[in-house]
Amino acid sequence: MKAISAALGVCASLLGVSVVLAQRQNSDKLSVDAAPKYDPAIYAELQKAPEKARNRANPLQNDPDAVAAGAILFEQRCAECHGNVARGGKKGPSLRTAEVQDATPGAIFWILTNGVVRKGMPVWSKLPEPQRWQLVRYIKSLGVPAAESPSAKP
Repeated sequence: MKAISAALGVCASLLGVSVVLAQRQNSDKLSVDAAPKYDPAIYAELQKAPEKARNRANPLQNDPDAVAAGAILFEQRCAECHGNVARGGKKGPSLRTAEVQDATPGAIFWILTNGVVRKGMPVWSKLPEPQRWQLVRYIKSLGVPAAESPSAKP
């Protein structure tokens, strides 16, 4: 009976990841024109992370399940503002820019923990620390699309 329960749990997790990834693929097909205008000033908050925070390593960096878990959390908590594929939305900027992708995991974790309330980024300090690290792992896994690389900007 325990084996059946465990198998059902694994199936439910895989189904959830499949749904998120399918939505991500469909959202990737949106035109580049739908992406918000690039503004480097938006990313200045990453530079404000204290050195101690910037130097923190992601304890889930080598966890093979962290990206999938982070994708589910992103869909639940972040996509509304940052868009389904993190290219930016009505409220939040793209997380697929060089500024974010080149930031240390610790700096991204610091932003998630402390928010940028005056710019609409909520504080996620009540989200358990492992889940915040899963989000960091997912965000860092996105990379910078060619159309958003620094060489493609005016």
